[in-house]
Amino acid sequence: MMTAATLMVQGTTSDAGKSLLVTALCRWLTRQGVRVAPFKPQNMALNSAVTADGGEIGRAQAVQAAACRIAPHSDMNPVLLKPNSEVGAQVIVQGRAVGNMDAAIFHDYKRVARDAVLQSHERLSRHYEAIVSEGAGSPAEVNLRAHDIANMGFADAVDCPVILIADIDRGGMFAHIVGTLALLSESERTRIAGLVVNRFRGDLALLEPGLEWLARETGKPVLGVLPYLHGLHLDAEDALPAAPAGIVAEAARLRVIVPVLPRMSNHTDFDALRSNPQVDLRFVGEHEVPPAADLIILPGSKNVRGDLQFLRMRGWDRHLAHHLRYRGKVIGICGGFQMLGQAIHDPLAIEGAAGSSPGLGWLEMETTLGAEKQLRNCTGRLALDGAAVGGYEIHAGVSTGPALDRPAAQLGHGPDGAISADGQILGTYLHGLFDAPEACAALLRWAGITNAATHDHDALREATLERLADAVERHLDTGRLRALFKLGEDAACAR
Repeated sequence: MMTAATLMVQGTTSDAGKSLLVTALCRWLTRQGVRVAPFKPQNMALNSAVTADGGEIGRAQAVQAAACRIAPHSDMNPVLLKPNSEVGAQVIVQGRAVGNMDAAIFHDYKRVARDAVLQSHERLSRHYEAIVSEGAGSPAEVNLRAHDIANMGFADAVDCPVILIADIDRGGMFAHIVGTLALLSESERTRIAGLVVNRFRGDLALLEPGLEWLARETGKPVLGVLPYLHGLHLDAEDALPAAPAGIVAEAARLRVIVPVLPRMSNHTDFDALRSNPQVDLRFVGEHEVPPAADLIILPGSKNVRGDLQFLRMRGWDRHLAHHLRYRGKVIGICGGFQMLGQAIHDPLAIEGAAGSSPGLGWLEMETTLGAEKQLRNCTGRLALDGAAVGGYEIHAGVSTGPALDRPAAQLGHGPDGAISADGQILGTYLHGLFDAPEACAALLRWAGITNAATHDHDALREATLERLADAVERHLDTGRLRALFKLGEDAACAR
């Protein structure tokens, strides 16, 4: 029976580069013919994906599966927390929602979640040669150490080595590493097999004295220094991008804005637009005045009624009315689609307090949230030009009403979404709406670009995965890495 060698990547801080390094290692191993799978015991994210087995996992793990050239599976992220309030989240275990919990209740639930984590890891271990596991946040959060399943608690349970990664670009890298190690127990420090410095820019020769000091001070080898890699096209785990990824200067032809919602989900829907040189896409923050635009997109939401109230309080209902009056176009995706209807009902308190809220009223339909969440990968054709489209659905609501008689797409399971009678508004439950080049071009033509060019975002993502594997080869100690994964003759170096 195959038993995978597991290596865990933990970070000194959130956004230190854990997801990036795991993704890079996954593609690097895959290029060497190693059967490898990603694994994140516990994730907190509102960007998620539908797996081949019909479950739901963090979006980053789906990208890491793509780096391994395998289909994503719910075992790759057995515990997913999707925040729906300041103190609570929907808890998803092995791909299925088990309910809403506040932080204190989930802390007690970790004993149950731990069993699911270890079961999933064991199943993956039977099918792969290597597992690259990703921690969450920092292992040095002393208030979260009890019953930990996200970092050292998991590493101890499966007895795997750990790489600690730190971000030098934000400053304080040496303090982050030394401080993190100081807050670990002696057995946990022993588990750290090496250090990686991330996002370095400048002359490496100037850093080398510091790296030598770090190795002496900590007793841990520095496995390498990853450069600051510009222009990466990877789905974000959760945080909004700081700036557009594409070329958005005077050459951009279509102005697109997206309101930033408190519980916005799956903002990766817009990655294909952000990287498109014909599009200037901007996320509009809470205190910003919405600029003029050709297209407004209402994104998905983990708390649709709450986020709809947020939009109303900030005048977005009036801004949408003005935008449509001057022939602008509007798209609503998933929760944003539900907002465009006449009412949203939550009788079972799925996303918040039970009750109903009036919608924006632009589409003649109502939505009722139910206990069962719809999870499926989909392909089909847009009503616009019959363009091929693909993506996935993740929603609890069921929408009904005359507006659905004019669907936005025909998918494998039936019609989806709606297009308003005047052709200005399009709504859909399909995440990944812009990912397929043909569908993206059709939607851009509908929104106002007469000669929309084909733009293949998936090809950009694939090129990024190859760049990451190249970075591992060029900048990290691959001999030590092979030893940690117990690959061939280099395994002796790990002892």
